[in-house]
Amino acid sequence: MNSDAPLRLAIFDCDGTLVNSAHSIIEAMSLAWSAEGLGVPPTDHAIRSIVGLHLVEAIGRLLPGADDTVHQRLADRYKAAFFDIRNRPNHDEPLYPGAVEVIEKLEAGGVLLAIATGKSRRGLEVTLGRHDLIERFVCLKTADDGPGKPHPAILLDAMREVGVEPRNTVMIGDTTFDITMAVNAAVTPIGVDWGYHESQALSDAGAEIVLDTFHDLEPALKNIWRL
Repeated sequence: MNSDAPLRLAIFDCDGTLVNSAHSIIEAMSLAWSAEGLGVPPTDHAIRSIVGLHLVEAIGRLLPGADDTVHQRLADRYKAAFFDIRNRPNHDEPLYPGAVEVIEKLEAGGVLLAIATGKSRRGLEVTLGRHDLIERFVCLKTADDGPGKPHPAILLDAMREVGVEPRNTVMIGDTTFDITMAVNAAVTPIGVDWGYHESQALSDAGAEIVLDTFHDLEPALKNIWRL
């Protein structure tokens, strides 16, 4: 990248965008439901629909009739179940095809990379560390760092921390929460169609483009940034 060019920042969601963790999330939520004695757990579709939100808020959407104490207890049970799942010898949360190659190309081209996720910092660091990716990102923003999606706080903080203007920032995510957060932060929203929300929902929420594959990201950024 030209040394006189402005800094450019690509911010990624994690679950459903970089990492396919649906099976772990669904199993952990189902185990939490059982441990709380709630009977039949939410459907896979319902669980996928709330991925990306702060955990207690997500559980509140799955069980709206319960009080905050039950929601918090379920959140604690979910965390314990997810910890156990993640520590199984055969545990696997693969990166989506093309993720590493595209990250390497963007980094080589001078694009700064960051994460904005509803995961905890501990969970994010474990996930990125497992794939040897943590050093690729100049900034990590998690559920521990401020209001959850779609509030724009973690995006605004990331841009401030890195020193990049909203017009030179994109947010790449698989849920309407990611897209709405990007709109709220005045950055360019980019959806992906391999995650947890439908492509049409991402477009309706304001995604400028919805990618079919990871390899579509680089040409999309060249078009958005007129490179």
